[in-house]
Amino acid sequence: MKIICVGRNYVDHIKELSNEKPKDPVIFLKPDTALLDQNSDFYYPSFSQDVHHEIELVFRISKVGKHIESKFAHKYIDGIGLGIDFTARDLQAKLKEKGLPWEKSKAFNGSAFVSNIRPLKEGELEQSIPFYLEINGKKVQSGESNLMIWNISELIADISQYFTLKTGDYIFTGTPAGVGPVKIGDKLSGFLYEEKLFDLNIS
Repeated sequence: MKIICVGRNYVDHIKELSNEKPKDPVIFLKPDTALLDQNSDFYYPSFSQDVHHEIELVFRISKVGKHIESKFAHKYIDGIGLGIDFTARDLQAKLKEKGLPWEKSKAFNGSAFVSNIRPLKEGELEQSIPFYLEINGKKVQSGESNLMIWNISELIADISQYFTLKTGDYIFTGTPAGVGPVKIGDKLSGFLYEEKLFDLNIS
């Protein structure tokens, strides 16, 4: 199982971090040790003073595939959920400044929270899928799938040119605007449509 993440897939998020809009999907990986399931708390790492939340739509891969055409991509997905791509923003800034890889700030233990994954509904990929994040009952991030620069079918087509997709892999599809810090004691709640999919405590 691997965790495949997409960066800079929402225009408003690109603007808020003063990044350039990419010409192709920005892809990075997290190891399986980054996976945090819904029965665990997120423990604030000792190496950062500025960990940020990034809520994302997450799709689970259902079978092995490579060089997948976008028109067939839906056949390789068996479920949808929500994820939090936790980012040590202060460490990331230092690494970017030196032109170094970002893994220490993006792929550390517990940095990829995934909610329960539920089956896709018929025709769901053809409609816009809304989702949002609350912290301590206040909405802080919201997005819809139709605002993504590349949709999940296009992402699967691109990713599978470079990496063989395997059963159980997760694809994090990028975060909308509104990212910000979390602190110990916070409670994060994620909603798909208006259905709460998770509560996550920061410890």
